[in-house]
Amino acid sequence: MSLTADMMELREADVTKHYDAATRMLDGFDHTPRIAKPAEAPRQEQSSGIATRRRFRTTTPGLVTRSTARAEGVHLIARIKGADGDDPLVSPLQATVMHSLRRALAIALAVGEAYAEATGLAELRRVNLAGSLPDDRKTEFSELLSAEALAVGYVFANAAAFLLGPHGSEVSVEAGEADEVLTDNAQIALHGALWELDQTIAAYATDDARLVACVTGYAESLMDKIALRARNAGRLGAFTGASWRVEADDFVIRGFTPSSKAKSTTLTMTFKKPNEVIGNHIAKYQALKLSKMLMAYDFERRLNPFAELGGFIFTFMGDGKPGTGKTTLIQMMAGLIHDYCQTAGYPFRYQNLSTDSIDSYQGKSGQNAKAFINSIIDPAVIGFGTIDDIDQLAGKRGDRQSSSGQLEITAVLMESFAGANTVVRGNCTFGMFSNYPENVDDALRQRAGARFLVDGPISREDYIDILNLLMGRNHDIPLGDHQAFAAQEIKSAVAASFETHSKPHEQGLLRVYETVDAKFGRLDTIAKLGTYLKGIQQVDDRFTGRAIKNITDAVKVRAMDFELPDEWMEEPDLFLFKDYETKMGMIEELRQRITVEMVMQEINRYADSEFRYADKSDEVAIETTVREMGRMEEAKRRFLAQKG
Repeated sequence: MSLTADMMELREADVTKHYDAATRMLDGFDHTPRIAKPAEAPRQEQSSGIATRRRFRTTTPGLVTRSTARAEGVHLIARIKGADGDDPLVSPLQATVMHSLRRALAIALAVGEAYAEATGLAELRRVNLAGSLPDDRKTEFSELLSAEALAVGYVFANAAAFLLGPHGSEVSVEAGEADEVLTDNAQIALHGALWELDQTIAAYATDDARLVACVTGYAESLMDKIALRARNAGRLGAFTGASWRVEADDFVIRGFTPSSKAKSTTLTMTFKKPNEVIGNHIAKYQALKLSKMLMAYDFERRLNPFAELGGFIFTFMGDGKPGTGKTTLIQMMAGLIHDYCQTAGYPFRYQNLSTDSIDSYQGKSGQNAKAFINSIIDPAVIGFGTIDDIDQLAGKRGDRQSSSGQLEITAVLMESFAGANTVVRGNCTFGMFSNYPENVDDALRQRAGARFLVDGPISREDYIDILNLLMGRNHDIPLGDHQAFAAQEIKSAVAASFETHSKPHEQGLLRVYETVDAKFGRLDTIAKLGTYLKGIQQVDDRFTGRAIKNITDAVKVRAMDFELPDEWMEEPDLFLFKDYETKMGMIEELRQRITVEMVMQEINRYADSEFRYADKSDEVAIETTVREMGRMEEAKRRFLAQKG
């Protein structure tokens, strides 16, 4: 990755000059913990006669390393060497951890130095050492020291996690949250972090794999804690408003945003070709378009022209009856993006948030959901995240059947999809799928910017095509009077599907449409369309401003009602490798004008889905109430019978 206009280079000389100081920290220093307590080794079930605590090499002769009553010697190099027991030789992975920690400390110190020069802290520090700091600047000095401590601590954790990320494994360590977050100054902040890291390694690192897991896990926890603390801290503008890049590591520092290696995920799913998706014409067409839209993302600008022009789908919901093709649609879309990324050499990351993410421990479900979101929105990759059976995964607020873990996931998804800090770069998209979307929380469902009705095969031709496809080739049965897959020709099928939405499908919405149409005539002006929207809101008060935004976003997508040519995907030099401005111009040339018909069709498509969800939701609620009333009547009858 090359430097962008808003990015500064953190020169290698500025980093390596701090190696000596970083090595001294790793070699040893004294620290008395103020907030955290020493980590306790987890108890394990073992056979009789086997010690329950592993042996550690003593880091300082004569010291009880787990005491908090007095200053404790922290010797991380020795601690890392002892992570595999009494082996006198340093393993390659242990050496990697040592070098990565030294490098992370040096980068953090270099950023701290740059911050101090930019804010005047360096001069205040010199004046203070001379004993001539004016009283009226002492508060400023203290605030700058605290801000520097937060910046340096975060960069250290960020760099450590980044550098060791490629060396991780499936092994994980639950070591708890970072507590020893100190903000007196940068050195004390690093001492507190290294002391707590030493405690974590001592308690949990029984081998090299767990050693790496300890360091990366603690670094991620430290980043979360410092970022939270930084929300209420001042004088951080010089850090959050600048970006640095360390060329040797391809490591980018952007405030309190975690960096990660641009790694692809290894996909084991069975991909489906578009012709293997029968029916579902609009859903298939939009998935095809969205797959190509993602590829327009510019890694240098970290923005997608489609996101800037307003035609990008960040979140969508696919709903339909069981067996109508939701999983097939996911397999098709993931396969398309995967193949496009393979051709372009882009890293692609796919992940599904499953019910395994729901955890009985308080807060853990939310952490799992946040980790899923962060993995997909990573601006260094093309991401596709799916949430299958979201009605089971995310709880509905006010529903007594929803667990605390489900409600945690709901809160994270709502904040991530349309929260105050949500940034849509256009490098990723999230698809929510459900057989029962009426059971999804209303506010979460409305955060789906597009709706894909996955209704499966509908026509006679669809059923012939799906039978022909699934039968395979091990037969001699003639096809008969039918042109295979002609009905799946996407453009004509989509045009017909959109045309059906010129009028509403759901009866409740159709009554609103007919009332407004009879009173005002053809809905062909902004005023008439707005009146129609108000009429919908009067019938369903859940039809809010967010619904209007989703409709207008969908209309803008229709204005981009074109597929990027296949040759642009097959030969990256034609489009994908062009600079951002060139790609923007090429897309604008293909863009259409918005028409009244587009707006009407998208209003009806969206409102139909809301009425469909509401009708089902109300019917389910009525049935539940009837069952509860029946149980109460039976309970009352039995109670009176017992009393009699």
